[in-house]
Amino acid sequence: MTSPIVAGEGPAQAGPELRRRRRRKTRSGRPRLSIIGLVGELFVTAGVLVFLFLGWQLWLNDLVVGEEQRSSALELSEQWGGADAGDGAPASEAPTDVDEPAPDYGDPVVATAPANGVGFATMYVPRFGADYVRAIGEGVGLASVLNNNELGIGHYSGTQMPGEVGNFALAAHRTTYGAPFNRIAELQQGDHIYVQTADGWFDYVFRSIEYVRPNGIGVLDPVPQTTGFAASDRVITLTTCHPMFSAAERFIAYGVLESWQPNSAGMPAELAALRGEAG
Repeated sequence: MTSPIVAGEGPAQAGPELRRRRRRKTRSGRPRLSIIGLVGELFVTAGVLVFLFLGWQLWLNDLVVGEEQRSSALELSEQWGGADAGDGAPASEAPTDVDEPAPDYGDPVVATAPANGVGFATMYVPRFGADYVRAIGEGVGLASVLNNNELGIGHYSGTQMPGEVGNFALAAHRTTYGAPFNRIAELQQGDHIYVQTADGWFDYVFRSIEYVRPNGIGVLDPVPQTTGFAASDRVITLTTCHPMFSAAERFIAYGVLESWQPNSAGMPAELAALRGEAG
């Protein structure tokens, strides 16, 4: 005897239900891109782009801009003579006899400050590397000097000029835009800081450092951090941000002029020896 067909159990009724289950299973097996997942992927992509930008800005770009600033400084220095000992430029020589006095060229020749943004000097710092040289421009504007691919070091307008009694004060970046003062914390007492102008070479000797707040403008006084006293020394002051990658404070390096010589006397012996080795 044939069993009666119960409603809902026959093939005709089972077929649509089975197909619906299969469709639900197929749909549930497909990956769904949720809003959270999409946002996460965007953040990951943005993070990668940020790291690439930082790598360019803090490393590769510094190398590129630094080399442009160096080339520009050498071109400026070559106009005055003695820019590259490897090209046969004359070099001053140390006395062969310890009792022989160094040449006396009299008081330094002091130039008049040029217009804002104009390069008027170059700086050589052996401690920063044998091939280190950067141009110094008038003013500390970002676009005109500090972020400029041809300059990089700025002279605080109103402070003294190279060789002048008082305070020859400079500023430059420690990171980015060529980072001219990147290695400033490596300076040691007795290190030489050479500044060349159209008039000659000014040999400053590093003496000390100081940390100040961003509003510590006393470091720019003719006698740094001192008011009411007439200047008697010829000082150089280097200023930059501190710590690295921050502008919370300022790193200040001081030096005092030890000697000067006209360009006709050639490049200082220390620089000539270093640049000869580098070349």
